Order: sequence, then structure tokens, then C-alpha cells
Amino acid sequence: MTTLAPSTGTRVRPIAYVLAAVVSVQFGGALAAVLVPLIGASATVTMRLLISALLMVTVIRPRLRGRSREAWRAGLFFGAALAGMNFAFYQSLATLPLGVAVTVEFLGPLALSAVLSRRLRDVAAVAAALAGVVLISQALTVPWHELDLTGIVWALLAGAGWSAYILGSRSAGRHFDQLDGLAVALVVAAVLVTPLGVATAHAPALTWGVLAGGVGIALLSSVLPYSLELLALRSIPPAVFGILLSLEPAVAALAGLLVLDQGLAPLQLLGMGLVVAASAVVMVGGTPEAGTPERTGV
Repeated sequence: MTTLAPSTGTRVRPIAYVLAAVVSVQFGGALAAVLVPLIGASATVTMRLLISALLMVTVIRPRLRGRSREAWRAGLFFGAALAGMNFAFYQSLATLPLGVAVTVEFLGPLALSAVLSRRLRDVAAVAAALAGVVLISQALTVPWHELDLTGIVWALLAGAGWSAYILGSRSAGRHFDQLDGLAVALVVAAVLVTPLGVATAHAPALTWGVLAGGVGIALLSSVLPYSLELLALRSIPPAVFGILLSLEPAVAALAGLLVLDQGLAPLQLLGMGLVVAASAVVMVGGTPEAGTPERTGV
């Protein structure tokens, strides 16, 4: 019996899905960076999570009955991690260029992968990524008092939230089918951030155009990439998926340049290159425990 080899289109299609998801997420982040100065970071992330939760619940219709206490604990932790990750990331967008924020945030999943794999190569890769973050933060070229330390701290907190998100995603995946856990987590995250978002929103700026921008962020940062990656993961090796996600800092820099006119200095680009390379190294031959950096939804 002869087995036909997969066609070129079959092999390329899932890669195209992941690349499209990466572009979608980062241009969604660029759109969010446009709204942050208008209505505030907290209101922007609130609008994004509320719309994303509404869309995902409507489309997925998660099953809620018959869930155990363990399942609900996992769902609540997943949602809290999602809320913290997105809240911190959007706060960093208030002062940092998009490419810088995404690059610094990448330290979270990289460090988690290195800890879980316990390979010396991964530890060295994280050290290289840390050096890259030092370069992209301009700590070596800008006086200390001029550094945007607040933005850097928010981005680091977003990275820690990303690590918690990965752990929460795996825990929820053991109790919920397919994307049910994500839909539940989005609802929890929206509930957690909404009070602060409403309290700090600049109400006069909440025009129909801004609301349309919120819908665009939800589609670009959540609905479209999650759908594309779900299709891709059916036929693409996890290591390849992880390597493709490693391109996110570079794509974020491109989105920042094209949409926000945020250029980066040569040393910052070098630092970004170190982070991308370190991420690719960690993802190649990753252990099942280390896994890949699941979608952040940023």
C-alpha cells in the first residue's frame, strides 16, 4: 500500500495560519496602543476583554453544568492570570513602544520553559534574552533617571502573568473541552478588570469610533488568532509552533513602526534579535513539560 506524501499546500497552510495569527495579535496590540492615550490603559483592556468574552461565549457556548470544584478553581485561576497578564501589558503600552513591551514580556514564558526543562542550554538562552532586554531597555545608553522603569516593570509583570497563564491554560485544559476553558477565563478576566476600567475611563472619549476600535482589538487579539492557531495545531509540531511564535517581538516592532511610527535604535534591535533567537533555541526540542508559549491574547 502506497502512502501519499502531504502536498506542499498541506504542509505550508498551518505555518501560514500561525504567521497570520502572530501578525493579527501584534497589529491588535498596535491598535490598542492607539486607544490607550484616548481612554486609558485600564479602560482599553476592559473593553477588549468584555468584547472578547461576549464574542467567544456566543460562538463557543461553553458547557457550564456538571463541572467539579476543581474545574471551577482551574477556570478562576486561568481567568485571573489572563486578567493580570493583559492588565499589566496594556499598562506598559502607555509608556513603552509596542516592540519593547512585547520583547520584555517574552522573558516570562522563556524563563518558565527553562525552569521546566532544566536544560543548561535553555538557561543560557534565557541569560541571552535577559541581556537582550537590557539592550532594548536602553539601560546602557540612557541615563538611569531617564529610563522608563515603570513601563519596564509593567512589561515584566505581564511576562510573569504570561507564565501563570500558561500554567492556568494547562490546568483548565484538563477540566474543560476545547475552548470552553478559554471562554470561561475571558468572562472571569472581564469581571475582574471592569470595575477599575469603568472607574478610570475617560468617558468623553468613548465615541463610536473608539468602540469600533475595541471590537477590532478583540477580533485581532483574541478571536482570529485563537481560531487560526487551533487549526494550525492540528497538524503542526509544537516545536515549529513555538519557533513561529518567537517572531512576535519582531512583528511587534514592525507593527509599532507602521501603525504608531515607533522606531527603535540599533542596539534595541540587537536586543530584540537576542530575545527572538533565545526563544527559538528554547522551543527547539522542547520537552513535553516545557511545552510552547501558548497564545497570550495581547
